[in-house]
Amino acid sequence: MLLTFGPDRQTREFTCDCCNAPIERAWDFIYADGAPHAVYFANCYHHTDRDHDAWIDVIFGTWVEGPDQWSDHVAFACRVGPVMGQTTPASTLVTAGLAHPDGPLFGRKLDRKAALQHPRLNEFWKVSDFVLENDPLVRGHIYGH
Repeated sequence: MLLTFGPDRQTREFTCDCCNAPIERAWDFIYADGAPHAVYFANCYHHTDRDHDAWIDVIFGTWVEGPDQWSDHVAFACRVGPVMGQTTPASTLVTAGLAHPDGPLFGRKLDRKAALQHPRLNEFWKVSDFVLENDPLVRGHIYGH
């Protein structure tokens, strides 16, 4: 499966509620073999009082129809950043969609326990790895280049 970004990648900057530091967000479609496969939202936090990290939400489901056809959407998420005892950043499953309202776009927001048991978990890791390696905002934030 060949993953690529969609044609309409977007970014936005806003302010963190907890420390007034900037948050940079990138989002786009992820295509698999030329067809819409998922949507991702990556929030890159520049906290003033804790580690810089990124939270990546990935939503799988039907994309060719409107919101009334999104009943199959399921969302995964991970936090990527420093972990005690490791010299490189690590990804950890977290509850999906914490920074986003409930609704048809995110569909069923999986918590860590549900995500670990979900049949699409391997797809999620492939997409999140693709975002980490190829989205310039996320890559630069986590790896410094």
